[in-house]
Amino acid sequence: MKAQATCFGAGTIVNAIATHRGAAFGLALRATAVAESVPKAEGLRVQVTGGVDPTLAVGCAKRVLRRSRRRASLAVRVDSEIPVSRGLKSSSAVANAVVLASARALGLELEPLQIIDLGIEAALEAKVTLTGAFDDACASFFGGVVVTDNRARKIVKVDRFPPGLMAVIQIPKRVITKPSLAAKDFAPIRHEVDAAYGLALAGDYFHALELNSAAYAPLLEVDEAPARRARAAGAMAAGITGAGPAILALVKPAHVGAVAEALRDGDSEIRIASLNTVESREVVP
Repeated sequence: MKAQATCFGAGTIVNAIATHRGAAFGLALRATAVAESVPKAEGLRVQVTGGVDPTLAVGCAKRVLRRSRRRASLAVRVDSEIPVSRGLKSSSAVANAVVLASARALGLELEPLQIIDLGIEAALEAKVTLTGAFDDACASFFGGVVVTDNRARKIVKVDRFPPGLMAVIQIPKRVITKPSLAAKDFAPIRHEVDAAYGLALAGDYFHALELNSAAYAPLLEVDEAPARRARAAGAMAAGITGAGPAILALVKPAHVGAVAEALRDGDSEIRIASLNTVESREVVP
């Protein structure tokens, strides 16, 4: 049986690396997995594009095969438009898409949080996450705004931004991988990140995003000057997303052009994306 699933990237409100509590929101940047199973056969074949880590995709597919307890082979192809290791949650989107497509191809019914958990376990094994990134995985799968306790894998709050906002993203050529962050000490910024989390719980997402960015950017050696330019050009909020180095601005449509121009530096890619509020299971292939 052949099946397809599309899941989405996400942006950061509060990065959970320092405190294991975070907040994120869905971005309409897609990762799509196509899976095909053959009954009474054996084997697993995974093909990836766009710089996707094959270890992550293989780990996700293997976990679904084991959960299904069926004798079948599985072939999976992954295509992603989400830049890797820039803070736009490519790993969460790929993991969710591979698990969902593989489960559909094998006729395995999984609840959303089961899908997310399988992807998180594969991501931890592949070392593409430090905390499990439950916040990112939930924002990727469900869309909208999610506030989470990553250690408990618990969704604390779900919400949406005001309608009509767009994301304008500056994507540098530099990459920041999770293994490169493993030895960093985030303890000095825990107080600021906790304060940002409190703002997110209260629904003050724009200030939470900017306080989070101010805390993390120096530690990650990411220049916040583009975020300041974006705010001056009319962005509702702007700051580092994930572990960077991408800078993401939330913008009303009338200011998209001005903010995009403010983020241009002659080297980085500029992308404009809608915010995603659609759950992955509801996306029409």
